[in-house]
Amino acid sequence: MRIGELSHATGASTRALRYYEEQGLIRSERLPNGYRDYGPEAIEKVEFIQDLLAAGLSSQILRDIMPCVTADGGQTPCADVLRRAQRVRDDLLEQERRIRARRETLELYLAGQRSPRGNHSHPRP
Repeated sequence: MRIGELSHATGASTRALRYYEEQGLIRSERLPNGYRDYGPEAIEKVEFIQDLLAAGLSSQILRDIMPCVTADGGQTPCADVLRRAQRVRDDLLEQERRIRARRETLELYLAGQRSPRGNHSHPRP
């Protein structure tokens, strides 16, 4: 299938598909007219790439992950890649924790249940 067809099937822009190919995440064959030709497995690969990019993984980690989840084999030790993905997940959890704490503090101020430090007035009931 050509790049426009892959774009339509996955919702990825043709620019994104070219980027994925440039990064080594997907492959195409070149037709005699220079057009890219993607195999039917490209749809599933692109959807997988989109999901993991949306989850916060970098294209570098994705390059390492792809051989672990495709029939291409590859030389990447998959256990190491899994640990890297787990670190990204753990970083996201820590960011969520910090954001939740900040939001809760702000909610206390907005509800009048907390006063600025150094202000000895009592919080409103």
